[in-house]
Amino acid sequence: MAKVVITKLEGARARDVSTTGSTVKRKRVIDGGGAKTISTVDAGSPNFGNDLTLVFARNVARARQENKRVTGAADRFPAKG
Repeated sequence: MAKVVITKLEGARARDVSTTGSTVKRKRVIDGGGAKTISTVDAGSPNFGNDLTLVFARNVARARQENKRVTGAADRFPAKG
């Protein structure tokens, strides 16, 4: 039987993923409603997993910020009533 070890990770994961070897490219594009920032990930990159995690974390942070601005709560909608 395998021994289960639980420990706290050193440092924040988001900082660990944003290494200098990242191949994530960011571009500003003009959309119908204004300028937007687009992040692209190279599928052939040796750091694909880390790059995808980085882009996903940025998208989640952006969505939470937008939810907080619109509804007043970052993760859920306020109760009806």
